[in-house]
Amino acid sequence: MTLRAEQGSVMGGYRTFDPHSHDAYRHVLGRVPTSVAIVTSMHADEPVGVSVGSFSSVSMDPPLVGFFIAKSSTTWPFIEPTGGFCVSVLSSAQQGLSRLFATRGADKFAGCTWRASEAGRPIIDGSVAWMECAIESISPAGDHQLVLGRVESMGAVDDADPLTFLGGRYGRIGALADHSPSESWD
Repeated sequence: MTLRAEQGSVMGGYRTFDPHSHDAYRHVLGRVPTSVAIVTSMHADEPVGVSVGSFSSVSMDPPLVGFFIAKSSTTWPFIEPTGGFCVSVLSSAQQGLSRLFATRGADKFAGCTWRASEAGRPIIDGSVAWMECAIESISPAGDHQLVLGRVESMGAVDDADPLTFLGGRYGRIGALADHSPSESWD
């Protein structure tokens, strides 16, 4: 892929790009690390799920999380009508699951171990955290939809590293700086 900066476009050492170029957009946003999670539910007594790379905490009061799902997703139409979902944040050892759940038409739960949440939705075994949510809202966002979920139950393990995605590659977080959260973040 060859990216060309806009003519005469160096700002403070940064190259600038046309935000309407899909390649340039992917290149620039590829510099932002994201979490990797699987969103699941049950449809006709069968588990369904899809990988998302945009999962995030949204609000503590009320407890809300969110993710973006492509309007072209063939899995989301089976999850949305259930009124809720479970999000499993993958561990650094689960790259294969992320790829599997991102593959259209794949038998996603073959060889995937999971347990049922309180509402019966799949929680992926080995994930670093999970949240069971009721759908709070769905808003259009270009070629995606923004899904907000109200967290109803959740869990986490303390001894596993989360899977991350950066620059088109999977990875894990290295050593973190010692930092105590401030009570008065801006």
